[in-house]
Amino acid sequence: MANVVINIFRIPDLRKRILFTLAILVIYRIGAHIPIPGINIEALNAYFTESQASGFMDFFDLFSGGALKRFTIFALGIMPYISSSIIVDLLKVVIPHLEALSKEGHEGQKKLNQYVKYGTVLLCLIQSFALTKWMQSMKGSGISVVPEDAGISFVIISVMAITTGTIVLMWFGETITERGIGNGISMIIMAGIVVRAPQAAHQTFKKIGETGEPIVGIILVGIFILIIAASILLTLGARKIPLQYGKRVIGGNVTQQASQFLPLRVNVAGVIPIIFASALLMFPSQIIGMLGGSKYVFLNQLQYWLSPGQIPYVVIYAGLIIFFCYFYTAIRFNPTDIADNLKKHGGFIPGIRPGQNTADYITHILNRITLSGSIFLAFIAIVPDFILKIWPDQVDPEMAYLFGGTSLLIIVGVTLDTLKQIESQLLMRHYGGITSKKIRGRR
Repeated sequence: MANVVINIFRIPDLRKRILFTLAILVIYRIGAHIPIPGINIEALNAYFTESQASGFMDFFDLFSGGALKRFTIFALGIMPYISSSIIVDLLKVVIPHLEALSKEGHEGQKKLNQYVKYGTVLLCLIQSFALTKWMQSMKGSGISVVPEDAGISFVIISVMAITTGTIVLMWFGETITERGIGNGISMIIMAGIVVRAPQAAHQTFKKIGETGEPIVGIILVGIFILIIAASILLTLGARKIPLQYGKRVIGGNVTQQASQFLPLRVNVAGVIPIIFASALLMFPSQIIGMLGGSKYVFLNQLQYWLSPGQIPYVVIYAGLIIFFCYFYTAIRFNPTDIADNLKKHGGFIPGIRPGQNTADYITHILNRITLSGSIFLAFIAIVPDFILKIWPDQVDPEMAYLFGGTSLLIIVGVTLDTLKQIESQLLMRHYGGITSKKIRGRR
């Protein structure tokens, strides 16, 4: 391991990319502590301490790296950009123009990226305005978070500051992807999650020490190791369908192309089903709160059932994750297009006729592995709720959401992708050195 690290920093270009990525992430973490001008920090902390925000707030605060509860310039994090990307992907199904752009190569993708950025700005304006109005209604220890004499100027400044912060994060992500190492957007999300891990672990072990149950700590460590292993399996798991290609005449000789595989990932949708399901379950609680749910017994009971940890919530949450796994897989993976491309290039699946039969076979396999993958994903997503239900006094909620469900899948996925890129850089430099030696020898 030490030799690998030494080799990484021996290569000037790779060393420069890693240091550049770390510098951008440090700047991001500094910006995550710059509050919006005009708010009372002490009243804000008192509000969240007294209100004991629900798991939904803790969940979405993960993606902003803790900036949401601090109401900093990066309060929305990179989520508006991700939401805009998802919306554009969904619109490809209903808008033929977007579908045509996605098939036009680099220029078409460049145009789609512009639409994603326009959508990001629009979502930032809407969400930052709603966040600002929420801030104006907050009171901690009887003190308003926003001064009562703050007028429209505070709203304009807050909306501009939060929107600009998200646009800067989007630029950070693109810059890391271009000049750094790894996927920039994913690296920013992972940095916000990982940086909160030490404090959450400290709070959890402090609670375990106060309750005098060290066996709980050992059990939690074992559970987290199993969840990490399950996340790696879910991220890397794939079903390889063998492919064969017909013989071709090249230079007067008949050649047989090598056999290949069509990999079908167990979890094509990634963490998007969890994000969709969480967002849908968050809306009823918000609407009930706006309608004054505490005044009506039925609405109050409904809000209780849809709170994290309750059986109806867990069942609906798992069902929505399974549904969105199938829904998003159907959007991103088209078996008919794959079958047509195989037919055009002379490829086929052994024992399956080209054309529609191939598409039906791929669809059948995809439905089976998506079912197992979606159930596995739903299980990983609801593990934090069960941990908090079993050990409410020993486990800090932030710790449970950090090392379970979405956050752990993001950490595992981004880490594996970054390691693959570093490995490819090392191999490229290694082969380059071999080639240069051969050229010098011939000279």
